[in-house]
Amino acid sequence: MIKTPKGRAREGLLIRRAAMGEAEQERASASIPSPGFMAPPGGPLLLLLSLALGLLSRPASGAPGEGRETWPRFGALPFPEDALFLQEPFPEGFLWGAGSAAFQTEEGLWRMAGQGPSVWDAFLHRPPSPSPSSLDGSFLQLERELEAVGRLGLSHYRFSLSWAALLPNGTLPLNPWAVAHYRGLLEGLRARGVEPLVALHHWELPLRLQQAFGGWSHPALVRLFQDYAALCFGLFGGLVRYWLTLDGPYLLAWHGYGSGRMAPGLRGGRQAAYAAGHNLLKAHAKVWHLYHNHFQPVQGGRVSIALSSHWIKPQHMTGDNIKECQKSLEFVLGWFAKPIFIDGDYPESMKSDLSSVLPEFTEAEKKLIRGTADFFALSFGATLSFHLVDPDMLFQQEESLSLRKLLYWISREYNQPEIFIVENSWFVSGNTKVDDSKYMNYLKYFIMDTLKAIRYDGVNVIGYTVWSLMDGFDWLRGYNIRRGLYYVDFQSQDKKMTLKSSGLFYQKVIADNGFPSKPENQSAEGTFPCDFAWGITENFLQVDTTRSQFLDPNLYLWDVHKTKKLIKIMGAAAPIRKPQCVDFAAIRLQISLLKDMHITHFHFSLKWPSVLPLGNETSVNHTLLFYYECFVSELVRVNITPVVALWQPSADNQGLPFSLANHGGWDDQRTVEAFAEYAGFCFKKLGQHVKFWITMSEPNVMNLTYRAAHNLLKAHAKAWHLYDKKFRKTQKGKISIALHANWVEPACPFSKNDDDAAKRVLEFDIGWLAEPIFKSGDYPDAMRQWLQQKRRLGFHGPHLPYFSEEEKHLIRGSYDFLALSHYTTFLVNSERETPKQYDHLLEIQMQVDITWVKSPNRIPVVPWGLRKLLNWVKFKYGDIPIYIIASGIDDEQNVDQDKLRKYYIENYINEALKAYTLDNVNLRGYFIYSFSDRGDSRSYGLYRYLINQYEAKPSMIHYRQIIDNNTFPGPGTSHFICLRESVLCPECTSVQPRKFFLAFVAFILFVFIVTAFLITYYSNSSHKYCSPIAHCPPATLPRETWK
Repeated sequence: MIKTPKGRAREGLLIRRAAMGEAEQERASASIPSPGFMAPPGGPLLLLLSLALGLLSRPASGAPGEGRETWPRFGALPFPEDALFLQEPFPEGFLWGAGSAAFQTEEGLWRMAGQGPSVWDAFLHRPPSPSPSSLDGSFLQLERELEAVGRLGLSHYRFSLSWAALLPNGTLPLNPWAVAHYRGLLEGLRARGVEPLVALHHWELPLRLQQAFGGWSHPALVRLFQDYAALCFGLFGGLVRYWLTLDGPYLLAWHGYGSGRMAPGLRGGRQAAYAAGHNLLKAHAKVWHLYHNHFQPVQGGRVSIALSSHWIKPQHMTGDNIKECQKSLEFVLGWFAKPIFIDGDYPESMKSDLSSVLPEFTEAEKKLIRGTADFFALSFGATLSFHLVDPDMLFQQEESLSLRKLLYWISREYNQPEIFIVENSWFVSGNTKVDDSKYMNYLKYFIMDTLKAIRYDGVNVIGYTVWSLMDGFDWLRGYNIRRGLYYVDFQSQDKKMTLKSSGLFYQKVIADNGFPSKPENQSAEGTFPCDFAWGITENFLQVDTTRSQFLDPNLYLWDVHKTKKLIKIMGAAAPIRKPQCVDFAAIRLQISLLKDMHITHFHFSLKWPSVLPLGNETSVNHTLLFYYECFVSELVRVNITPVVALWQPSADNQGLPFSLANHGGWDDQRTVEAFAEYAGFCFKKLGQHVKFWITMSEPNVMNLTYRAAHNLLKAHAKAWHLYDKKFRKTQKGKISIALHANWVEPACPFSKNDDDAAKRVLEFDIGWLAEPIFKSGDYPDAMRQWLQQKRRLGFHGPHLPYFSEEEKHLIRGSYDFLALSHYTTFLVNSERETPKQYDHLLEIQMQVDITWVKSPNRIPVVPWGLRKLLNWVKFKYGDIPIYIIASGIDDEQNVDQDKLRKYYIENYINEALKAYTLDNVNLRGYFIYSFSDRGDSRSYGLYRYLINQYEAKPSMIHYRQIIDNNTFPGPGTSHFICLRESVLCPECTSVQPRKFFLAFVAFILFVFIVTAFLITYYSNSSHKYCSPIAHCPPATLPRETWK
């Protein structure tokens, strides 16, 4: 039983009103003195509070259930076109804002003088409000808040009024300090040209009203909220054009009164939650009518309610799953949206499933509620999603963070309303300071979703609001997360505020009104030179040494009478034929497919353990070696240059012979000497046809120790010098190393710390092996200095070795070109946001921009990263010849889903063209990885492989067209054809037999078939019918012994 507080006649009357019916309450309200309430122009207070006359509502129409079209529609959108970043501005006049809530900022930064306790104070067991001496702090906070808003260039600022601050007891008397504060804030915003967006109630109910009535579970709150709203409209309405009655009624009702997870913490179950929601809807409607009947004609403002929602996707794209997704949104968002925007009543799915606990509206109440919103105010993000949606309301489907799909669903479900996004963002760890790249990327993702909803889907979105302006108390998460554009140092006395990277990003978005296209984002036109290398890369050949010819030297007799089998003649044999390349049918097929691609180069790696099983020439796999000889000779014969790597790391023993891997692999000096011997063997055996050598292909620095990398560099240099001294003059080839080189970008482009982190990663990932060869003969200074600094700070790890002067001289300049494999781009963040992903040695964390298009294996597609990489290489190592030796992406197995690879190939090559034509990068060639899907489940190939059959994908045809055009000639580009010279190779043994040889073989085969037929036919005849062709056996011999 609720006890009446003593000494307050007004409060006693309020409690008595709680027991009255609604009509009795309205009559009683006329007798309650209200000296603190300001009447609007043109009428006494009685007219403000009486809503009996002229309950008006705007006509609203819609078709509940049309939102179901959302899931099939977005499942059928073209990929990757629809997923690409949209370089366009927002409509002119689009509203850009940020928001905050009274309790969230006051709890963390300051407490307003005279403020009364709220339900959240009680829920958190916080002590009472400080004395009025904090008024100075309030003024200081006000100035900082206005300065922060002005610096961002916002067009609107959303904040909430504190009911407990304005009316400490929930009703009169009024707190003058609160009035002065809010008026000062509103006037300051107006002076800066910022439109206020004001919420009347953001969960901060005065504690007295909770204690007296039980809060929103009691109908008395409907009238009390109406009184409070009239006060606010009268005090501040002349400065406000956008009002929100309530924020997040789902969270307030369900978790405040049902689950008890939020203030006031009541665990009344479903019935209490739906009762509270019922009262919240009626309170909102009455306030909307109050404003439109008495304030809107003069003040000209607009009123709505901030509705929070999640997004959900079906487990499977079936009708039943889509129906459950629709139901989930109806139970969360539709609970309040459908009564307001459609027909004044709850969704049919709720009424069907919750008939025993869901209250009913009278026809008068439906009329009262219907149409009571001037725009659709949407809250979406971290407050609700993946956090506070009741699991039972997901109906076994999956939550998702697609703001765009939600906007479309709202537009379809509620008759295309104007949508104002009044709260949106994600969060970062409470330990993150100013470089909040994760938050910034989510912010970009949500803004991009909004832009696409406008431009692609025709959704009428008028404004966007980031949550929040500054870090603060975040309800159930407290201070464990941060969501502000400004970092707040809660440990400092003055609560110092610093603009974060996300704030700088948002500032630029506002200044640009979105993402206008930039010249560097436009496709380039032009051509590469005729000697540009267009290639394909395959890690290792799919070797099939099965020989297609009849190679058995034995002689046989054919028993045509009994066994019908061939009988071996003992002691008789034909001369053994020398193996020929024509014996390998697999080579014939692969060469044909490669030729059909119109490429000029083909890159693959030899298998050292297979060629020399013991690591040296004491054991040679002659069959495999001959296969390699045949393959490269046939490439040359069809004018394709073989690009052969001596070693490439693999899962088995690092790609090394077992004897070497078993003794430490690259950590052992013996591997260096063995590699030089192996290289010389390959140069000798294959160098006649191979003029383009790679010593090591893509050594993985992530798996290399410092000692292993040290030896690997020496081995490369020894092989290079060996070729240079003994083979180059006669074979006239070139040789170098191929390095793996993905680009890394500062996660926060405005952050010096992230910029330094990106440079550090490039030195450790690329410079580690590139600097000694292509520049100084030694490791990068930045790398050595960083490791020394870490060691001084107590980081224990292996030491970076030193090269002798002789070794430096050996390694420096051991190249003819630089080969790079490049696939994607990553972001580098210096903040420790995700401990499990943090690299303690480099003090960095790698991440991916969530707005980037990604492959099925989640590899980002970032074409511009290639151009940045090429320019960085030129800056670091000068004007050296560069080959992109491998570049590609995985895609779906289905031929129809090969569009991502086509996009990848076209746009990465276009960025390479920009680097060549605009930046003067000495780029000599571009190779696609890979030839086929055979042996690679990731589906990188341009050919699909299935049961000895190769099928060209659309991306192969697309790449061939680029090769034929020699890239992207435009209208202003002179069109010419590059003529390819035939490569003369008289020593090549063709696997393609000549025409006369084929004719001869066909003739012999024909004669054999005819002869065999005649022998069989006449052998089955009787003696008397023996013909001269099949002679009868002599009478002196038994018949069974004659052949």
